[in-house]
Amino acid sequence: MADPIFDTIVIGGGQTGLTVGHELAKTGRTFVILDASTRVGDAWRNRWDSLVLFTPAGFSGLPGMDFPAAKDRFITKDEAGDFVESYAREMGLPVLSGTRVERLTKEDDLFRAETAGEVFSARNVVVAMANYQEPKVPVFAGELDPSITQIHTAEYRNPDSVGEGPTLVVGMGNSGAEIGLELARSRQTYLSGKPTAVIPFNIESWFGRKIGKKLVRFFATRVLTTTTPIGRRARPKMLQKAAPLVRAKPKDLARAGVERVPRVTGVRDGLPELADGRALDVRSVVWCTGYQRGFKWIDLPVFGDDGRPRHHRGIADDVPGLYFCGLFFQHSLWSETFPGMPRDARYVVEHLENRAIVGAHVDAPAGA
Repeated sequence: MADPIFDTIVIGGGQTGLTVGHELAKTGRTFVILDASTRVGDAWRNRWDSLVLFTPAGFSGLPGMDFPAAKDRFITKDEAGDFVESYAREMGLPVLSGTRVERLTKEDDLFRAETAGEVFSARNVVVAMANYQEPKVPVFAGELDPSITQIHTAEYRNPDSVGEGPTLVVGMGNSGAEIGLELARSRQTYLSGKPTAVIPFNIESWFGRKIGKKLVRFFATRVLTTTTPIGRRARPKMLQKAAPLVRAKPKDLARAGVERVPRVTGVRDGLPELADGRALDVRSVVWCTGYQRGFKWIDLPVFGDDGRPRHHRGIADDVPGLYFCGLFFQHSLWSETFPGMPRDARYVVEHLENRAIVGAHVDAPAGA
């Protein structure tokens, strides 16, 4: 049988890919959403057990469907996963789960998305995935004593994931701070690193729910964007830094008994060595050190010297017909979040539709 040919392939079936699909459905063009997960929403379900989103239900809906909860309530990761799954079902979106794209190429005017068992072809492709997909740990992690349990944020589920005994959490972004706070309830916990910044109010307080969240959303979706001078200045710096601490603050960590320590610089005698020369005698290390880009399967000339996709608001000008959606700071600081992503999806699909219309006009025979 011939390979299936669509107008558009969407790669990634999380909330970003589904929102792109919702916008594509309005155009009447043929498309398919390819998702590596076994079940829609698994990207959320596979996070650690106690994870709660920073955005309340009122900010966590998708186009055409509100989140089914009180607007001020902060939702769990499982609720987010179930909502995403119900959105795909209610919108009738053509998602093929368990379909991982292993290579993306282009021949003439058609993209080829190769999976383990099939090749999908299309005139356009939207890569609906975040920048960072593959867990990243320092190269010296392999030098730690084998008796020390090592785990990355991607594998952490709860304190049982790392067993008992003193634990070092490396990385003081939001994941490191929240996991460190949770671990401190059951063992001596060290936290290495410094936050880049701290949101100065409690997001679950009256002020946070009624005023603070609105201010943050406005600033993160309307002020810090690629179309404002302040956003263009901030973007290069933000791409290099972790996000500010939102829920777990340094004072919360101190109250819980978490011991803050300098950054980890290497290994000495099988133990993690700190910048102050100490070697910490711990039984476990949780690497909250982020992710690296997982776009090696894209075999197209779309990446800059820094390894990031070259694009303007998701449009890969070097490869006509290729788009990205869901990248960190794609257009705004919150481009990868429920509140910020839908605007990017609309922009990408509008460009895709205009390109298709222009192409059809140019290619049409005389008199058509």
